Amino acid sequence: MPGTGPASGPRTGQRTEAQTAHRPAPRYGNRPTMKDVAARAGVGLKTVSRVVNSEPGVTVETERRVREAIDALGFRRNDSARVLRKGRTASVGLILEDLADPFYGPLSRAVEEVARGHGALLINGSSAEDPDRERELALALCARRVDGLVVIPAGEDHRYLEPEIAAGVATVFVDRPAGGIEADAVLSDNAGGAREGVAHLLAHGHRRIGFIGDLPHIHTAAERLRGYRQAMAEAGAPVDERWVSMGPTGAERVARETVRILSGPGPVTALFAGNNRVTVTALRVLAGREWPVALVGFDDVELGDLLRPGVTVVAQDAALIGRTAADLLFGRLEGRPARARRVELPTRLIVRGSGELPPAGE
Repeated sequence: MPGTGPASGPRTGQRTEAQTAHRPAPRYGNRPTMKDVAARAGVGLKTVSRVVNSEPGVTVETERRVREAIDALGFRRNDSARVLRKGRTASVGLILEDLADPFYGPLSRAVEEVARGHGALLINGSSAEDPDRERELALALCARRVDGLVVIPAGEDHRYLEPEIAAGVATVFVDRPAGGIEADAVLSDNAGGAREGVAHLLAHGHRRIGFIGDLPHIHTAAERLRGYRQAMAEAGAPVDERWVSMGPTGAERVARETVRILSGPGPVTALFAGNNRVTVTALRVLAGREWPVALVGFDDVELGDLLRPGVTVVAQDAALIGRTAADLLFGRLEGRPARARRVELPTRLIVRGSGELPPAGE
């Protein structure tokens, strides 16, 4: 029959030798260049550049050939080289403490949105709360010539960034101020927020209120402890130092300290948790107790509104923090202002039930 047998031509889905000859060979680690596009389209390098950068001076037919060559080769414009010629890389770095912490999700998104609005790419990294890793990551990003850095610091000495800032790398610190240098910082009102949360417990009849916080040398932890002490002093409620526990926020230590503070003669009737990790562990301990204990936490917790009772918290606006930091960063990249700024944003008490429980037995 006509049209059958080996001589009848290629089957559906098969390529002819001519088609195969036009397929570009794999170029692993060797991306197509504008020279490759020019050679395939049979035009000069300047013509390809004009098409790639949407510049005038190219006929419709020539542009069509160049576009076909670009598609066939899988060419992508090298934006890094282009912006480097302008002295900017159109990229900024964001160094977080812990990518798993839900607080950093909205903060990171907010920074990214501002960066996109300025035509810049955001590069994220995590210090894992390790000062050495923070330093290594920050300098690695600077070596890749990012235009700016938003840093949530793990360390306390940031003098290693002085040469980079002097060279023009805009830098903004978030959540905690920089150590050893003058730099822009965006913080929450940690002392004021803790003071409001503890005052809320005092207003509901509690006098014996425990505080479990992070390591005392951390700026946020020290400020929140200061707010706790202020609220207690203003209410004339003495603080038994056995009610205060500062240290690593790992679950084992926090659980042990929560049990200790709630035990013995004259135990506390309420707890103020210094951050969301402490709050989650405290909730697990409190779930197994016969007598209810009031609880207010600093930072919101996931599903905190679904528990019974819901978790009363002092909330930070992570998205606002991120936007404010990014706006400061790009403002500095645009040449303003000259002096380092420190912006302190308010917190908000969210009442859900756990902080409104009366002292046990009352």
